[in-house]
Amino acid sequence: MIRLPDERSAVAALRTALRDGLDPEDDWARSRVPMTHGELLLMPAEWGGYAGMKVASVAPDNPARGLPRIQGTYLLLDAETLSTLAVLDGAELTTLRTAAVSALAVDVLARPAASRVVVFGTGPQARAHIAALRAIRPVDDVAVVGRTPQRALAFASSTGARAGAVDDVADVDVVVCATTAREPLFDGALLAPHATVVAVGSHEPGAREVDDTTVRRATVVVEARSAALREAGDLTQPLAAGLLDADTLVDLAGLIRGVVAVDDDRPRLFKSVGMAWEDLVIAASGWERRS
Repeated sequence: MIRLPDERSAVAALRTALRDGLDPEDDWARSRVPMTHGELLLMPAEWGGYAGMKVASVAPDNPARGLPRIQGTYLLLDAETLSTLAVLDGAELTTLRTAAVSALAVDVLARPAASRVVVFGTGPQARAHIAALRAIRPVDDVAVVGRTPQRALAFASSTGARAGAVDDVADVDVVVCATTAREPLFDGALLAPHATVVAVGSHEPGAREVDDTTVRRATVVVEARSAALREAGDLTQPLAAGLLDADTLVDLAGLIRGVVAVDDDRPRLFKSVGMAWEDLVIAASGWERRS
C-alpha cells in the first residue's frame, strides 16, 4: 500500500531531487486538452528509476454540484520496464506536491523566524499550504482572506487560523495566494521588504493573483523559466509590458544548490505553475515508503 509522505518529508524529497541534479527545464510541457465542460491536463515525467503520468480534469462548474473542481489519477511506472508500480489519487498528490514546493521555496527565501502568514483562499490548496508552512517555520499567526467573510471565518476556525483582511499583507512574513482569481488580490506596495509571496493558484497566461507592483519590487523565483514563460500570467503580462526582464528570473534549483542568492532587502515572489517532475518525485517517495 502506498502512503504519501507528510509535508516535511515531501519537502525533503523535492530538495534532494534538485540537489541531486534533477533539472526542471527538462520537464515535458503540460498538455491541455479542451473538453465540453472543462479541460484535461496531461503531465508526463521521468527521473531516476521512475516514470509517471498524471491525468487531471478541471471542471469549473463542479463546485456548484458539490464536486471537486480538480480531479485526477496518477500512474507511477518503473522507468526501465515501464511497468505499472502504483495508481494514486491525482488530486491528493497535486495538493501535497504544490504545497511542498511552496514550502521548499519559503524555506530558502523567508527569514528563519517567519511566523506571520496571510493566506488568500479557502480551498484544499490553502489548507495544505498552512500545514506545509507550519512544518518548516514557527508559524503562530495565520490570517485567512476568502471570497466571503462567512467562508473565511469557517475555514479559519477549522485550521487554527483567524479571518483576515487584504491589508494584513503589510504586517506578515509570508503571503500565500491559492485562489482561482483572474485579477490581482492585493496592492504590492503594502508588502514589507522582508516578505515572501507564494502564488500558486493559476497556470494560465490570462490569470493573475499578484499585481505589477509586486513583480517590480520583488526578486522573482520560478520552478523553471520555460514553464513560467509559457503559463504564468503573473509574469508574462508584466514581461509583455516591459515591467520585468526574463533574464532576472531566479531558478529554484539554483537556490537549492547554492549557486544563486537573493537580495534580503526586497520582497521575494515565488511563482509556481506546477510541474510534472514534482508529482513524480512525491509519488516515488511514497512508493519507497510503502508498507
